[in-house]
Amino acid sequence: MAKSLDLSLILFVLCISTAAIAMARNLEEESSGDTEFIKASCLTTTYPDQCFQSLSSYASEIKKRPRQLAETALAVSMARAKSAKTYVSEMSDYKGITKRQHEAVLDCEEEMGDTVDRLRNSLKELKRLEEGESGQDFWVCLSNVRTWTSAALTDETTCLEGFGGKAMDGELKSLIRTHIVRVAQDTSNALALLNIFAAKH
Repeated sequence: MAKSLDLSLILFVLCISTAAIAMARNLEEESSGDTEFIKASCLTTTYPDQCFQSLSSYASEIKKRPRQLAETALAVSMARAKSAKTYVSEMSDYKGITKRQHEAVLDCEEEMGDTVDRLRNSLKELKRLEEGESGQDFWVCLSNVRTWTSAALTDETTCLEGFGGKAMDGELKSLIRTHIVRVAQDTSNALALLNIFAAKH
């Protein structure tokens, strides 16, 4: 009787272990598929490596959903824009800053503030759309999202243009440019992923 119970227990444990292994494999395959979806989608963007690097860690949330991918890309871009705005703001006290540089920094800070607002509006509007939704309201919402995202990209470009000319060359310009270019690349990628989402409707 005891041997029979021992055998039953062993078989039960083996069944549980086999089920756990199978579940783990399924999750791993699913996760791999989600990651591949992001990688394939990012290939359509202007900066595919950066796109994949910034979004791959969200694969389990994104799954294989184009809207969720675009939404996450916008959220990442907005977070980076907030960080860049703070960084630019701190540069107004940069050692040896000239009057012209100071004005460019203040203008850039304002542009980045506009970028954050526009990306926030885009994200809010995109969240109103349900997966699989279509129709006139869908295209109006999507048009708003694209317009705000494009405007955010213009703000980022305007910030960089404020540091144009040889007189503005130097470490300050280089430091700010590094942060703003990264935001602009993320925003450009988000816009491309929005277009993928739109193409599926």
